[in-house]
Amino acid sequence: MSTLSDSGFEEDLLSPSPCLQHLTRPWAGSSSHRLTADCLHSDYDQSCFLIQRNNEEDFLALECLARQPQITAEARCKLVSWLLAVYKHFRLSFESCCLAVNIMDRFLATTSVAADCFQLLGVTSLLIATKHVEVCSPRIKQLLSLCCDAFSREQLCNLECLVLLRLNFRLAAPTLAFFLDYFISLELSRYAIGTEEKIPDEGGSCRSWKATEEQLLDVKRYKCLAGKVCELSLADYAFNKYRPSVMVQSALNLAKDLLRTQLKEAPVKHMLDFLCVVDYDSEGLDNHTLIQQCTQELKLLVSLNQESIQDLITL
Repeated sequence: MSTLSDSGFEEDLLSPSPCLQHLTRPWAGSSSHRLTADCLHSDYDQSCFLIQRNNEEDFLALECLARQPQITAEARCKLVSWLLAVYKHFRLSFESCCLAVNIMDRFLATTSVAADCFQLLGVTSLLIATKHVEVCSPRIKQLLSLCCDAFSREQLCNLECLVLLRLNFRLAAPTLAFFLDYFISLELSRYAIGTEEKIPDEGGSCRSWKATEEQLLDVKRYKCLAGKVCELSLADYAFNKYRPSVMVQSALNLAKDLLRTQLKEAPVKHMLDFLCVVDYDSEGLDNHTLIQQCTQELKLLVSLNQESIQDLITL
């Protein structure tokens, strides 16, 4: 027996839905193969990066609360923090969470929202984002249950249509998750190339570099920490003024500083070698002063949330 699903397509009622088990750091990745594969930085990656970077300005939601008499920056912070917990609850990708926040902010920039409907906008944005990103989206019933059934299915579906119309169905927004993956991959590829030049084989030529287990753990720690910094910035309205690519470069710089401080007296040297500053200026990416400014603001944000990142530094 079939019925219309939440996505509008027929599917079996017994088809799988996202697992409800909690995953602490979904953006960290669980496979060592993926971390090794990140070293293979291709021309395709570069093309995708340039396209997404050129699209950043079109998808920014600057001062999205300026037209919101009932929604404050504090209310937005609480809702985004809740959405961060929800995406982990459903084991969704960090991309879905970032896109959901972008959809929500862009809608807020166009339409006034009542305070009692703000949570509904949050779960609706998450549903739209998961339909765009995930293989399998959470069910509407599951999302509404997390709102204590304060809203009806009809209300959510109506708001979903309104959001899509207001955004003109433009959902392919550049996100923190995309640039985080890109820059991590870029740094790994540069580190791999530099390491290959130092590892000659028996024939005298350079052999391919393959990450050791310790190096994979170090990269995971680095990516986890940068991802957590990005998570914290999502909930802080003050960072809406920065493009995602600037945010990620700043988060990576801060993650390096934090790890350097942690590892400077450690006997492990290969992590310090990896934590070299990528010359983003040579790529013609972003204004160095802007990245420094953003990094300093992120440093303050992290200092106010020290407990939430301390376990990642010592992972």
